[in-house]
Amino acid sequence: MGTRMEVAQLESRMDTEDYRKLQGLFLDPSGSPRSLSRTEFVNLAWPSVGRGSEEEYGLLFDSVVVTQEHRGLLLDIDAVKEEGRVDWGGLCSFLLLELSDKVKNTRTSRVPRWTPPRTLTCPHRDPVQKVLHLQSSGQYLTVSKGGTVCLRDTDDMSLLHTHRLQNSTVSPKDLWVTDVVLLHNVHKQIAVSFTSKEVCFYDILSKQDFGCKYKLQGLKFTPWCLDYWVDPSNPDQAVLTIGDIGGQVSALYFTSAQISLFERLSLRTDSDSADVILWDELVKGKHRSCYTVTHRGHTPAWVRKVRYLDSLDAFVSCSTRAQSSMVIGWREKESRSLRVASFFTKRGVWDMDHHRGLNLIATAGVDHQVLLWNPFVTSKPVCRLVGHTGPVTAVCFMQSQQQLLSYSKDKVLCLWDVSRQLCVHRLAGVFPETREDTQTLLFVHEERQILMLSFNSLLLLLETTKEEKRTSSHEHPVTCVLYNSLFRQVVSSDSASSVICWLAQTGQKVKQFHRCHGNKEISTMALDGTQTRLFTAGLDGELKVWDFSGRCLHRMNASLGRAVEISQVLLLKRSILVMGWERMLTVFRLHSFSQSFVEPSEWKGGVQHRSDVLCAAFQPPQTLVTGSYDGEIIVWNNGTEKALRRLRPLAELREGKKSHFHTRMPVNSTNTLFCNRKVNMSSACDLSLFPYFPHYFFNTLLNSDILGHVPDSHLGVNGKEDADNSIAITRLLFIPGRTSAAIATAGGADLVSCGGSGVVRLWNTVHSRLLGQFTAHNRDLGSIVTSVSPCGKYLVTADREGTLKTWDIQQYCLEPDDGITKEPPELLRSFRPHLDRVTHLEMCLHGDRLLVLSASSDCSVVLSHLFGEIVGLFGQEEQWCLERPGHLHPQREPERNQRDQGGQGGKRSPPAPSETLPDPGPDTSAEGGEVGIKDEGEDFGMDAGVDGRKHLSRSRVESV
Repeated sequence: MGTRMEVAQLESRMDTEDYRKLQGLFLDPSGSPRSLSRTEFVNLAWPSVGRGSEEEYGLLFDSVVVTQEHRGLLLDIDAVKEEGRVDWGGLCSFLLLELSDKVKNTRTSRVPRWTPPRTLTCPHRDPVQKVLHLQSSGQYLTVSKGGTVCLRDTDDMSLLHTHRLQNSTVSPKDLWVTDVVLLHNVHKQIAVSFTSKEVCFYDILSKQDFGCKYKLQGLKFTPWCLDYWVDPSNPDQAVLTIGDIGGQVSALYFTSAQISLFERLSLRTDSDSADVILWDELVKGKHRSCYTVTHRGHTPAWVRKVRYLDSLDAFVSCSTRAQSSMVIGWREKESRSLRVASFFTKRGVWDMDHHRGLNLIATAGVDHQVLLWNPFVTSKPVCRLVGHTGPVTAVCFMQSQQQLLSYSKDKVLCLWDVSRQLCVHRLAGVFPETREDTQTLLFVHEERQILMLSFNSLLLLLETTKEEKRTSSHEHPVTCVLYNSLFRQVVSSDSASSVICWLAQTGQKVKQFHRCHGNKEISTMALDGTQTRLFTAGLDGELKVWDFSGRCLHRMNASLGRAVEISQVLLLKRSILVMGWERMLTVFRLHSFSQSFVEPSEWKGGVQHRSDVLCAAFQPPQTLVTGSYDGEIIVWNNGTEKALRRLRPLAELREGKKSHFHTRMPVNSTNTLFCNRKVNMSSACDLSLFPYFPHYFFNTLLNSDILGHVPDSHLGVNGKEDADNSIAITRLLFIPGRTSAAIATAGGADLVSCGGSGVVRLWNTVHSRLLGQFTAHNRDLGSIVTSVSPCGKYLVTADREGTLKTWDIQQYCLEPDDGITKEPPELLRSFRPHLDRVTHLEMCLHGDRLLVLSASSDCSVVLSHLFGEIVGLFGQEEQWCLERPGHLHPQREPERNQRDQGGQGGKRSPPAPSETLPDPGPDTSAEGGEVGIKDEGEDFGMDAGVDGRKHLSRSRVESV
């Protein structure tokens, strides 16, 4: 089977017409969809497209089949997979996955640095309804519910002028403004909608008098939201869109806006200088300069927001009614009727915005989710950006950056990188306390890089500081970090398949290895007992063994050729356990390492778990524990490979068969935007541009009718899992110092587990008992990661907001109690060294210092002291020196602590976590911890000009 790299070369050479030819091959003579076998595909595609070779089309087919078997994307999974056939949807799924990987590996996000919020002087006594930027003067205009209009200076946002709108239809006390828009092509005019069922057009040319020029009256329902668009090539062409509380969307097409919006059909009244325009006259076509189109797709719900999309000649609107959460009214060619398409969400939508370049619509969900939609696909969203814990009230695209801002009622502002489906910045704790019914408005002026938020009548301003180059350890999200005690170095990996070695003493980069697994993410790593061999596992399903000069010594076929995610590698004396995608452990025996390509052996214990095994831990002499996606832990005898006991929380045991065990989705991967999701496409793009403009190609491909349906993901932003993963066990750790038989037999906790819902549990593996559990982090934040100190006294946990917490567990659950302890241990420190999800934690002893290593999706690796003082970020310009006076090991006394426990901990110091524990069972009788290796293999792919051996030698000297 060929490599993905070879297939990508064929993809890059194919253009739009080539893909249309391929699409035609998947239709039978009657025009119905069909699937093709490998032979049929190669024989039809190569002569039909006329590009590439037969071998390349065979490689493309093989890659699609491998991807579909893993992802489960085939439309008829049983029939198609059994016969080795591919349909058009399967081919499109593969193309989107591959192209999104390329975009992910070639782009980085620009994160703004906001100044602290500044409260603006505001005369408004009621909620601010709109903020506008007047391009001609550069000033800012705000309008409140009571009709107060404020003009602000362009430089310091100081208040220049205040005016109260007049409307003779209602008394001042009953005046209620619902929305306002700026008429760009009509010099300094605004359109204002009122609850009096009218829209008034004011001239703001004079600061002294906001004269009303037109009054549009006779509307059937109260207008609630407005939008105005002007044709940039013909300013006479404009569209005013009105959404009302009756669920109706109405559009006014102006054909001579710069001359006159409406015709004068009646004389002005004495009491008002405005021309009165009746809605019925517009509908009947009595105004030649204006005509209307309408639809009632939201009835009976209120229309909350409305936009005209000129690129699609369509009207998009939203409401809080589930069945019509978003509605698009498509304008038929040469027709004044609208074809209505409705989009469904669980609880409706508060706000929405459209990105012109990506042709994506973002919706702010009442159900706490931000959804991205393809306008042509009503069945399901392109993806879900999950991260808010309250209803999302406002969304706004950063058009130039392909980013999205969202604000929710939990007072959190998120900045999302759309193409990577990643929250790159999260701002919380700076916004004022508000009532539940507070109205929040979000206004972004990209040119000046300012952000305004209104909280009823309160107006806050956030400005960006001068852009500084953000320090990052990696160019891509970091997936794993290890400490090499032999070389006193830190080893980190990322989603672009790179490995970097750092000096722990100074934070200086020693060397970097590229493309260790091609372009596939490195999901996890491990060091052997000698600390001279590095094991890396990629999403290609392979495990590789490297030396630190950059040579690949062995390739281990962990997944039998499938592209799967390996969640953990556990190294024992005579075997290597690999897990993450099946219900059974994959094992490699020492005697298999006589060849460079190693095949797995049989795990004698067979299948015991009911869901995928995600993690494992080992305790001498022969106790092995494994944790699975359904929350179950199994205790094994590693010598006989026989399952001994099962551990589950009591609440889950009572539920029994009520639990549903689903096929697991990746839990620790920084997934690409279209990993495992379906997207229907309906507008053309030029695929021939991909080799030169990959981002343009990927963005337009989202909206191309060339591609079919690609399945929706179960993952949200930053890899947050759905509800099915709330009990998954993602990390198991035996507590050093409690691993002796005395403590376990006496009933004390010797095992720590963590995973979904922010819960940490402590178990006794001898008596199969849960002794304690506590919520370490907010349950809504999904899975957490954890690590235990070498002395067994401290536990560190981390969540997807970048927060680390240090706990004192020295006496926690040390002695059995009558029930389950739910009180948490003593929290020593909580700090936040990262901006995004912490993907891996490692605690290590560096000399006499107990340090914490944390890797994050924000592309950084941070070294911290146990109690929260950050030593530094690997890759920063200023180097640190750990030899200088500073925080030492907080209590460098594991031996004394063990003596104080009355001998329960034994006299021997617990080993460092980087050491491979001996396994004296039948599987581990040989001395030494080094897995069989052979100095033959492929290069790591090091940086040009970097001699791995030279750096390795230097590291040895420095460590001495």
